[in-house]
Amino acid sequence: MSTPIVVLLVLLALVAFGFVLLWWRMERERSRAGSPAGTPVPTDLATGFVVNFFDALGIGCFAPTTAIFKLQNRMPDELIPGTLNAGHCLPAVAQAFIFTVAVVVDPLTLLSMIAAAAAGAWLGAGVVARLPRRAIQLGMGAALLVAATLFLVKNLGWMPGSNDDPNLTATGLQGGVLVFAVAVNFLLGALMSLGIGLYAPCLILCSLLGMNPLSAFPIMAGSCAFLMPVGGLRFIRSGRYHARAAIAMALGGVPAVFFAVYIVGSLPMTALRWLVMVVVLYAAYAMLRSRNVFAINAP
Repeated sequence: MSTPIVVLLVLLALVAFGFVLLWWRMERERSRAGSPAGTPVPTDLATGFVVNFFDALGIGCFAPTTAIFKLQNRMPDELIPGTLNAGHCLPAVAQAFIFTVAVVVDPLTLLSMIAAAAAGAWLGAGVVARLPRRAIQLGMGAALLVAATLFLVKNLGWMPGSNDDPNLTATGLQGGVLVFAVAVNFLLGALMSLGIGLYAPCLILCSLLGMNPLSAFPIMAGSCAFLMPVGGLRFIRSGRYHARAAIAMALGGVPAVFFAVYIVGSLPMTALRWLVMVVVLYAAYAMLRSRNVFAINAP
């Protein structure tokens, strides 16, 4: 393992530790002020486990989680982006460790694209945390439509980047192509703050630029592992997230990643993607037609 990769893993561990510490301190201050997060509820633990289990196998977690929250009327719509970024942060860190150790990728490509995504998340989270409810509803509705389209493209075999494509062998990018990829990943990092998942667009980007799709996995996971603490802490600090749901998703999501990768390994995913696509489309419809705050069924 090269020195830059070792340094990256050490930084990842420090970022994860810092995220947990700062999250705990902010919630402790809110508890002292009379707004405790409360005990995680089983449904949110189950949501965290299920969506992160399938995320580690390639389904993605942002769109399914948004759909679940919307179908449950779990929280006001404007709290969903922050809850996604905070609650799925630690499972993303677990995935980043696994894929960075297991998959070969050019260190310069990996580090530069990760840094760009984190910078984009810092900018995007600051903007989204100040948006009015209707703007967030429209943005997340559009994000869900994008996710459903990506599920459709993947299921129909139109998405570039099959793992066995002999024409895609590069483990990194160089020159102007790398600069372009960094710029796009910056934008994807910013869009993560609005609930648009980075995995599928980043995989398409790397594949279109000639990379082996397998080498894109450390970039996707590493980008999310660094950008989600950055964006998540801005949402946590502003209070624009559902603390109890986010904590529960983190507790349920981390073991789900290891279970998916080391015990299950793989599943026939096409049928599941069709099911998720239908659910996501319904959630997009509900989000786009929302005008008022939905009733919250659980604390």
